[in-house]
This record gives sequence, structure tokens and C-alpha cells, in this order.
Amino acid sequence: MTNKEIFQIWAPAGKKWVDWVRPVPFVAMKECSKQYWFSDKAVAPTDYADATYEDAAIIVDLPGAESVNEGIKLAQAGYRPIPIYNGTIEQHGARATVDNQSVAVALALGADRLRDIVIPEDALPAFLLDSNRMHRFKMEVSVFDNSWDIYPQDIPSADYLLKNGIGKIIIVGNAVSKDLRKILYDYQKKRIQIYFSNRYEAPKKITLRKPLRKGKD
Repeated sequence: MTNKEIFQIWAPAGKKWVDWVRPVPFVAMKECSKQYWFSDKAVAPTDYADATYEDAAIIVDLPGAESVNEGIKLAQAGYRPIPIYNGTIEQHGARATVDNQSVAVALALGADRLRDIVIPEDALPAFLLDSNRMHRFKMEVSVFDNSWDIYPQDIPSADYLLKNGIGKIIIVGNAVSKDLRKILYDYQKKRIQIYFSNRYEAPKKITLRKPLRKGKD
């Protein structure tokens, strides 16, 4: 498949929420020089099907290809996976702070599985993030810094979510990242409830504290 065909599988025209799919990892997908094994044996997602979470969007914040694989599992459970990765890959032979190639390869391999999954027209969104995105430590200046953050414009606003019947957000990951915490604190002020799940346990409601000012967090 071409890059465009892979992108269209993840962002099929006319489907709800796909306007937020970021094109960045699809652009240089064919230039990836590393090989990865994309497992389909990830832990099945926690069951969010009961009435408690019927108005919940999901944010998957797991390392690299794990987040893509979790997105496929959630698609099988009836969610619309929305990749919002925004990191570029390094040039051939170079070293980088973040392995964005693993995400690109996983999206390409995952497209074969995703196109065979029938997702409901009214599916709730599952936004996919790489929890490694903010790795910025460089041992030498020659290392390519391709780290990235998520910003409010990268996901639907609190008002848009509420308008579309979403009153909860479930974070699926190992922790609540600094950049995501800043965004979701504002959602919380709009009365959107925030939940957290480590994939192995049912989501638990959390209360986010006000982020510290820049330079102090």
C-alpha cells in the first residue's frame, strides 16, 4: 500500500473524528530503515462497554508501537482509533531522541488489520499517543531531537466533546504525562470527568491538580 492508502485507512473520508488524524507519521513512512515486529498479542483492552463509560473518549498514551496495537484492540471493541502522533523520523544513519520509526511501521502494519474491522458510525474516539514523545536527553549535539508535545489544538476542545455527548476521558497508559495533564486540567474545569487505567485494571476517576507555571513543573 502507498502512504496515502495507509493514511486513508486510518482516516477514512466522512467519518467522525478523523479530522484530528495527524498526517506527519504517514508522510515519510516508506523511508523507515528499521525493522520491527508488530505483535497482535497485546493485553486486551479493559472493558469500557458498560453504562459507566458510554460517554467516554479514550486517550491511549503508551510507548511507541504499543499505542498503535492498543488502538487496533480498541477498534475491535468498537472505538474509532485516531492517531495524533506528530513526530518526524530521523535521516538514514542518524540517531534520534525518539524512535518515531516504530510508530510509523506499526501504523503501516496495523492498517492491514484495521481495514478489516467494521467500526460503528457513532463510534467513540480513541486518540493514540506515544508516551516516549518527550524524550529530549541528548548525549551529543549530533543526535537529532525529534521529540514533540501534544497541544490543545491537537485534540477536540472540551466544548466540542461536550457538544458531541462526551463527558468523560479515560487515559490508558503508565502515567499522566506533563503535556497531557495541562490540557486535561482545563477539560476538568469544564466538568469533563477524567479517568485513568493502566490497561490491567478498570478506569478510576482522578482529579488533576493545577499545573505549575512554565519552568516550575
